[in-house]
Amino acid sequence: MELSKKVLAVKPSVTLEIAAKAKAMKGQGIDVISLSAGEPDFDTPAFIKEAAIESLKKGNTKYTPVPGTLELRQAVCRKLKRDQGLEFAPDQIVVGCGAKHVIFNVLFALLNPGDEVLIPSPYWLSYPEMVTVLGGTSVFIPTDEKTNFKITPPALEKAITPRSKILILNSPSNPTGAVYTQEELLALCAVLRKHPQVLVLSDEIYEKLIFDGLKHVSIASLDPEIAKRTVIVNGHSKAYAMTGWRLGYAAIPEKTLAKAVESIQSHSTSNPVSFTQPGAVVALDQGDQEAGKMREVFQKRRDLFISLLKKSVPSFKPFKSNGAFYLFTDISGTGLSGFEVAKKLLDEVHVAVIPCEPFGSAQHIRMSYACSEKDIEAAVTRIASIFK
Repeated sequence: MELSKKVLAVKPSVTLEIAAKAKAMKGQGIDVISLSAGEPDFDTPAFIKEAAIESLKKGNTKYTPVPGTLELRQAVCRKLKRDQGLEFAPDQIVVGCGAKHVIFNVLFALLNPGDEVLIPSPYWLSYPEMVTVLGGTSVFIPTDEKTNFKITPPALEKAITPRSKILILNSPSNPTGAVYTQEELLALCAVLRKHPQVLVLSDEIYEKLIFDGLKHVSIASLDPEIAKRTVIVNGHSKAYAMTGWRLGYAAIPEKTLAKAVESIQSHSTSNPVSFTQPGAVVALDQGDQEAGKMREVFQKRRDLFISLLKKSVPSFKPFKSNGAFYLFTDISGTGLSGFEVAKKLLDEVHVAVIPCEPFGSAQHIRMSYACSEKDIEAAVTRIASIFK
């Protein structure tokens, strides 16, 4: 059987692959500590689950409109107005089967062969794979710890060409946890104003998980001109511990684009799952207090994890992120690559981490602290037994 060239060009998700291997090892009775998956370890809040249960009891098991129920799209509009001060109408909202699905559909609707997508590096590993399968070209904008893994206006200006179509911004970032400030985003807006052909895809999936008193700022809220060409993507998985519910959404100012994204979805997955959508409404309207509780726990875990690594594993140098729930950790002091460190940890001490070669850096690994403090302490003890 001959597979398509597009499929052959796509690499499987290392994140999901390692998480699956860790689960398989656990199933064999091996005591694995998984620091791999990008998934809160909290249960979905009870009142959100109850809304979905009641929805099932009421018989909400049929098709809904392709972009989601009107009630859910109205809830998204309320959320954007409340949190970012942005005005959207329900016909500018498309709800899909997770933020990943929505990002793919938005890129599908925009990219032609040869179009360039600007991606700050390190990056979430799925961005360039999506661009590849859709015939676009990924242009990586390098960052480092000197800029706190954020792009600067000169770096953005240098990367833009006449073929540049989209800039993907992810704040807070996966894998680094970097958070852009209002001043930094305004400086990027000044560059983007000079290049009206460049659209912005703002992935804000971790917006509720920001630490140290910082606040999330959407680039769409800062400049009216940039707002007109910014697609905001967000979802329920990280903020409300609803990963398995597969609910994400795009807020799309250009209604022609919104209709195109809806059309693509109509020919692939149709609507999001019907009976989950009332739960999604409740999450958006009432879930921020629970998200705040999770944020406090994650910040405490981050601080514990960093302090333990500094004390016990000095060859691991974690970046102190301001958001998400990952430690982006420089392991160049071990003399090994990210893949080599990840393999050694899983094989020898049964700790699952993510090598960051697929995220754009061979000298880093990503360790999730979406796990208990007990697991963090045990993981560091195991890591220290083979790395100093």
